[in-house]
Amino acid sequence: MSEDTVRRGARTVIPVLLITLLSLLAPGCRIVEGGATTDVPPPVTATPTAEPAEPSGRRPGVVNIKTEQDLSGTRAAGTGLVLDPSGLVLTNNHVIRGATKIMGTDTDNRRTYTAQVVGYDRAGDIAVIRLKGASRLKAAAFASASGVNVGDTVSAVGNAGGKGGTPRVVTGKVTALEQSVTARDDSNGTTERLTGLIETNAPIKPGDSGGPLLNTAGKVIGINTAASAGLSVDGDEEKKNHRGYAIPTDRALDIARQIQRGEASTTVHIGPTALLGVKVRSNANSPGALVAEVVPGTPADTARVPVGAAIVTFDGRAVDSPTALTTLMMAHHPGDIVQMQWTTAQGAHVSATIRLTEGPPQ
Repeated sequence: MSEDTVRRGARTVIPVLLITLLSLLAPGCRIVEGGATTDVPPPVTATPTAEPAEPSGRRPGVVNIKTEQDLSGTRAAGTGLVLDPSGLVLTNNHVIRGATKIMGTDTDNRRTYTAQVVGYDRAGDIAVIRLKGASRLKAAAFASASGVNVGDTVSAVGNAGGKGGTPRVVTGKVTALEQSVTARDDSNGTTERLTGLIETNAPIKPGDSGGPLLNTAGKVIGINTAASAGLSVDGDEEKKNHRGYAIPTDRALDIARQIQRGEASTTVHIGPTALLGVKVRSNANSPGALVAEVVPGTPADTARVPVGAAIVTFDGRAVDSPTALTTLMMAHHPGDIVQMQWTTAQGAHVSATIRLTEGPPQ
């Protein structure tokens, strides 16, 4: 299912409800703004379970994640799931996006580890990290989401509010399947479309991102990734319409396995992320990615790329938008040497050879 978008000011948003990707709220969190909940796409027709089942209280292989983002001066938190005893952990990409330091606490053994990024899929909002020095961890138990029906009882588990400690467990029902939401990155206005999601009324909160949506057998059927703001019913703040969204396990695990195999693609990046050192936005007057900010001490700063310049080629390829530049950057790694061209605000054409350094995941 999909929903139409509308343009509000300079940003494209959907006219449904507030959707917040559930990393701990901090500057730069991605949201979708909107109005009435009646415009939400209807559920896919599915047969509810004949008899309600009891919710599961299991917390399989849950990891509390905390990140630091030195470039923006913020901190965030989320949740992850142990994929194997050696410390591979599945989480949302937006949980680790921009992180210069990642820490993961296994909630079974209570140990905290420094984590490194193995790879991530920006479009699918999936990432795999490794807890350094971890061994003999309890792995999460996964089940296919193909058998999930509207009306099924589910439990959501996670690091709600980024408080750490024992993960919080909340319960609810599957309210729809095959749902779509558009998430906006509040730091740069870019949007990301997530489709094919499981919708639930379990009251998941910021910090629950990357945590499991469990069936009544305690197996993971989805990865919690977004939720509504919780609109009040008849003005009663105690009664709220919660809408949470989870990526089905089948899709999440397919991406995770691709990352484990080291197979990069146009959306999947493997290993450390290359850094250029510019913040860019769309250029309304001419093609290119308009430089809004240059980070001191980065390759762009060394190359004297000025604010107001429009980057028009990168590594011999045309750049017609910020998205195009990001895509080209995703194909590179720290240490790569590239040729870049830009035009200044005064119309001069400049080119430079730039050696990329290591930066945070995107």
